[in-house]
Amino acid sequence: MSELAAAARPPEPDFSVITTEELLVYREAENRFRASGAARAILGKPHPDAAIEWREIALPGRDLPVRVYRPARDRTGLPLVVHVHGGGFVGTAAQCDWTNSHLAARLPAVVVSVEHRLLAPGSPLANAADDGWDVLRHVAKQAAEWGVDPARAAVFGESCGALISALAAVRAREAGLELKAQVLVNPVVDVTETMFDYPSIAEYAYRPSRALPLLQLFQRLAVPPGADASAVSPLSTEDLSGLAPALVVAPTQDAVADHGRRYAERLREAGTSVRLTEYPGAKHAFLTLPGVEPQAEAAQAEIVAFLRAALAK
Repeated sequence: MSELAAAARPPEPDFSVITTEELLVYREAENRFRASGAARAILGKPHPDAAIEWREIALPGRDLPVRVYRPARDRTGLPLVVHVHGGGFVGTAAQCDWTNSHLAARLPAVVVSVEHRLLAPGSPLANAADDGWDVLRHVAKQAAEWGVDPARAAVFGESCGALISALAAVRAREAGLELKAQVLVNPVVDVTETMFDYPSIAEYAYRPSRALPLLQLFQRLAVPPGADASAVSPLSTEDLSGLAPALVVAPTQDAVADHGRRYAERLREAGTSVRLTEYPGAKHAFLTLPGVEPQAEAAQAEIVAFLRAALAK
């Protein structure tokens, strides 16, 4: 995979009436823009002291691309952060170069960002959730090859990626893989029939962006007829005890802000250490938009500090 020097951004479609063919065309064009040099003004420039490369992980039945960030000075035995980008049915790990390169350089750590299978007819959320978990498990098992310390591992994601990261934290507990931290930024954590039953959904359904049609499409693709929505909804997990300490970041002008708030409540009720930080006036995906969102740098600094403390030897 490669980035292009320049690419035009496509206009956002009407997600309430988009066809499968239109979605795929839009996805290709939008992801081409997000991976291009033209997007740097919005998405931010990578840290100069981080090395970035694409790799492929051979998993059962598939080869999965990952975007790997390391300190420019080669080191071994570094903490591991497995990252999952947001977007759901559109998105690429390259859109998170700014944040992930800063994590790699400043913690320091090896950050492995999962280029998961995107949602589409025939590719439900369960596939993307498996990708996140399988990458975490693979890299932890092959720690020497990756130059990481599996005893100092964390998961991190935004939006749909935060949902996948939260599910990975639950699966890690069940598999006996100890995580030191989970960072969930503007998380979507409920794709069941109650997904839209939150005050923030009503308040921000159509401002500052048309969030509701996008979320409705996301739900339709995530949970096809006959699938178990609760199995891919972290909020539906009965037992949230014994999970890695969590940082939940909630921008307040976000339709899913109450998803993050409620998940933090559930973690706290279960006895899992959790910090909920709200960023007043910030919008969904603000962390990946440092060129236009002034609070992105403060959120990034908080995440760096949280992970540095959690991943210290």
